[in-house]
Amino acid sequence: MSETFTENTSVVNFTPQHILKKYYGYTSFRGDQAEIIDHVIAGNNAFVLMPTGSGKSLCYQIPSICRKGVGIVISPLIALMQDQVSALKQSGIRAAAINSSIKNNQISATLSKASQGNIDLLYVAPERLLMDSFLNTLQNIDIALFAIDEAHCVSEWGHDFRPDYAQLSYIADNFPDIPRIALTATADKPTRKDIVERLKLSSSKIFIGGFDRPNIHYTITPKKKAKQQLADFFKQQDSQSSGIIYCLSRRSVDETTTWLCEQGFNALSYHAGMSGSLRDKNQHAFLYGEGIIMVATIAFGMGIDKPDVRFVVHLNIPKNIEAYYQETGRAGRDGLPALAMMLYGMGDTVLLRSFIEQGDSNSNQKRIEHQKLNTLLGLCEAVHCRRQILLSYFGDTCDPCGNCDNCQEPPETFDGSIVAQKALSCVYRTGQRFGVSHIIDVLQGKTVERVIALGHDKLSTFGIGEEFSKPEWQSYIRQLVASNLLEVAITEYGGLKITAEGRTFLKQKPALPLRKYTPKSRYKSKAPVAMADISVDDMTLFDQLKELRLKLAKEKSVPPYVIFHDKTLYAFAIQKPKTLNEMAMIDGVGDVKLKRYGPIFLEDISHWQGA
Repeated sequence: MSETFTENTSVVNFTPQHILKKYYGYTSFRGDQAEIIDHVIAGNNAFVLMPTGSGKSLCYQIPSICRKGVGIVISPLIALMQDQVSALKQSGIRAAAINSSIKNNQISATLSKASQGNIDLLYVAPERLLMDSFLNTLQNIDIALFAIDEAHCVSEWGHDFRPDYAQLSYIADNFPDIPRIALTATADKPTRKDIVERLKLSSSKIFIGGFDRPNIHYTITPKKKAKQQLADFFKQQDSQSSGIIYCLSRRSVDETTTWLCEQGFNALSYHAGMSGSLRDKNQHAFLYGEGIIMVATIAFGMGIDKPDVRFVVHLNIPKNIEAYYQETGRAGRDGLPALAMMLYGMGDTVLLRSFIEQGDSNSNQKRIEHQKLNTLLGLCEAVHCRRQILLSYFGDTCDPCGNCDNCQEPPETFDGSIVAQKALSCVYRTGQRFGVSHIIDVLQGKTVERVIALGHDKLSTFGIGEEFSKPEWQSYIRQLVASNLLEVAITEYGGLKITAEGRTFLKQKPALPLRKYTPKSRYKSKAPVAMADISVDDMTLFDQLKELRLKLAKEKSVPPYVIFHDKTLYAFAIQKPKTLNEMAMIDGVGDVKLKRYGPIFLEDISHWQGA
């Protein structure tokens, strides 16, 4: 068998290191990758928790190639399967998917190849895997391993529970001698415990990598004038950058998309209220194009493996820290600098709490969801390093990062004990059933009709907070909610109630640091741009190479990034390789891609240098 540029041939007995370079184009493993891969190749089970963009997929893809048989990968979304299969094929690895979008004759052909040992990786949805007909077919196929991707979907404690995943313990019971590896990027301690128990991995080795994504800059700020804040944000972005904007409602998605298009941006919508064909069309355009902004509800995302997303913006708070971590983690998967900005307001909290209460979860699960939302609010109102809080949630640590808004511009704080006493007393005196606006009217001593009609102008708390403006009180009340001294009742009006901790606070009156209100609402970031250390001339070459990549991608009907990542083109532009051997030394250039695309990119680089 030829060692050079051989496509779609069995590589059994090759070492993991050889496969890493030959097919993926990298010379060394990262973190625990090598240990995990050796562990699974040896026939052992594993649970793997690694951050988005850290190379989790290699932990099952390389063992699938090394071991005899087919690696069966359980994946939740068609888009994710197609994306990964496309990328693997471009690298010369034999991969296929079986899902509802594929015709029966193609499925039969794929299963025939699998039974003959002509496929290394086969991606299936959990629903497909658990069909009797499919399970019967698996009895006639040599299986290298089972990989359960996005394993947090198995847990009701997780942020994206899927009932079909809960049945995957079937694999442990019926294929006990085949190694199983479960992988996820987002799971707190209760979720991890639940995953391990449900998938019967209790005796398996657990690998937990660090959660830090140091290339992502975090900014979280109160929502004041969302469109102006967005406009300020985009003034600092490359017009050709791809990004995602998350909204809480379909209406907000459509309105934001329309506004962005009116401002001259290439923006598309994605939400459950659109037809399936239009959603697929827009998702395809985002994955296969460049410089597109996808405005979406959380219906869009888990299947997105696009490495060159340069920013993720939340126009509303997500439902918990796991969701925030996963959604922001869709930015900068290529390791280049990326931005995450969140705008938040009390109205988001009221709406999310109503979603929780109206959901089908049991009372205990709803309690968990409320607690997780409270923790996210704490992140929003924090006065110290965002990254430290984020990592701490997952049991990880770091020094102050210097790459978040709080590190770069530490907020001014003050002892808000008296402010809190006034607010809590007003909530109590008005009966703990009114929303923020009414409480502020009473605190400011406003003689508006409703205050007079309810007799709240006669209360001892009427006017005791007139020294603060409405925006100031809104900020301080948000912080009291985040500190769990107040809670927002699940009612139409979002009435404020004093918590048990709030009652203790009123008795003990301890010092309480609060973030001092600032009227600034304009986006300001000191985060480095993706290509800050590249010269103007090299940037011109980089842009030219991206155009060439896009042209080739259209010819091959694949996303541009499966040809070469931005990071690899970036290296081409700086190093300007003159030969295939020089190009082969650059990360991300495997044998097959070198043979397929190397000469084309070398010619383009040569022409640029000779121009």
